Amino acid sequence: MVAGIIIIALLVIVFVYIFKTQRALVALEEKMKNAYGQINVQQKSRWDAVTNLVEMTKQYTVHEHDTLVEVISQRRIDNATPEQIADQDNAIQTVLSRLNAVAEAYPDLKANQMFIDTMAGIRQYEENVRVSRMVYNDAVTKLNMMVRQWPSSIVASMLHFTTHELLPEDAARAEAPSVSDIFNK
Repeated sequence: MVAGIIIIALLVIVFVYIFKTQRALVALEEKMKNAYGQINVQQKSRWDAVTNLVEMTKQYTVHEHDTLVEVISQRRIDNATPEQIADQDNAIQTVLSRLNAVAEAYPDLKANQMFIDTMAGIRQYEENVRVSRMVYNDAVTKLNMMVRQWPSSIVASMLHFTTHELLPEDAARAEAPSVSDIFNK
């Protein structure tokens, strides 16, 4: 009788552990997906703002406009991998670097209120992407820890949870000119 109660108690404890671990894994995976979706939304908004800036440059330099439009046409945001998201960030930085050069060459463009407002919007989108990247990487780290640490790894394996890649940090991005550099020169 006592052995039966002990076995039932142990089964209940194991069931409760599996139940709680599954819920924690699902919650972390959903937070990760949400943050990933936010990155895509912010990148789309940032691309739209950059596209508007490129259109503003058209009246100043057709050649630069055409080059920037070619870079913008290569954007791929939907269902992107972490590496593709990093590539998109690099592409945006390339366009912003060129826009910085155009703004320096054409002070009228740099002083245009619409240009100034759009640049402020891009700065906000960049901050939003930065925060979303941090949230995503934090959620991925927590999920990966649960998937890899014992005993939660047993439950994760049984329920087919896997580890995910972090968004890579680009060393070149740290050296790239900031949007605010346009106004500080």
